[in-house]
Amino acid sequence: MSNPTSPEALSAHWLGEALQQSVQSFRVEHFGEGAGVIGQVARVHLEGDGPVRSVIAKFPTPAPENRAVAATYDMYGREVRFYQNIAPRISMRTPECYFAWHDPESNDFVLLLEDLQGYRIGDQVAGCSADDARAVVAALARFHASGWNPDDSWNLWPHNHPMQSGGMIAGFQMGWPVIMERFRHVVPDSALIAEKRMPEMTEALLEEMCTPPVAIVHGDVRLDNVFFGDDEVFFVDWQGMGRSSPEQDLAYFITQSVPASLIDHGELLDLYFDTLTGAGVDYTRAQFDRRYKVSALYLLNYAVVIAGTLDLANERGMKLGETLLRDSMASLDAMGAFELLR
Repeated sequence: MSNPTSPEALSAHWLGEALQQSVQSFRVEHFGEGAGVIGQVARVHLEGDGPVRSVIAKFPTPAPENRAVAATYDMYGREVRFYQNIAPRISMRTPECYFAWHDPESNDFVLLLEDLQGYRIGDQVAGCSADDARAVVAALARFHASGWNPDDSWNLWPHNHPMQSGGMIAGFQMGWPVIMERFRHVVPDSALIAEKRMPEMTEALLEEMCTPPVAIVHGDVRLDNVFFGDDEVFFVDWQGMGRSSPEQDLAYFITQSVPASLIDHGELLDLYFDTLTGAGVDYTRAQFDRRYKVSALYLLNYAVVIAGTLDLANERGMKLGETLLRDSMASLDAMGAFELLR
């Protein structure tokens, strides 16, 4: 029985086989605009005798340019491997995975995941509260402590992989002219040096980030990928997981999801460092501060690629790209990170 590669290809028979329960009928609920830039995501409501009443189903994106990005970074394969091999080994609870399949030749995949109804999902465009920001930062520190200095048995994609650096450089060079045309109003003058120097410096920034000590990282910690409970935080969308500086996750979240007007970034850095070292990790504050700035600067590539090269398709997608870019530029300008490019 072939596996479906879109919500339209689902069948009650396939769902029953995949979930190992009786499924008599089902209904697909598509999420609102702006969801699933890299893949298709839908909620599937199930009718039958089994215990699972709804699942989140993930499939490849139908947009060729976005699918090319996913293939370049093995994003579908990495997320499937995460649920198959990595999730049981980390401290953070993740959505239960009922079914996972990936074909490396076609890059087709399908995931059936626990439906986290009852939890509150973050919204990158709307932003978060100061308490939410603190909860995410503390959860990140505990997660990184549980995957500190992972060995080869974790089978992790190193973030300084040649495909990663090459893709970032090419994506930045394609995206920067679009940024200057669409979003010049959020680009400070201090950032203009990035046009020439970021492609030249990306490999060096990556090498510094991936020099031990490192940790398993999520790779895409932004509000759209965070669920909040009463006393816990969940991360979803593990397509970017790998091995890198833990500051990569931290800097991505703080600089591109948490405006400094909401909460002092220094408070969040202190909270992270104290929680990480309190969990038993031996780490110096000087190295932490240096790698946070390096990681934040490198991650400007992400904002440029998302806002400048991906098909964002709709109004919310465009607002998402602008939000990432605006917050990143403002944070880097405030910390003087663009000076590293000199």
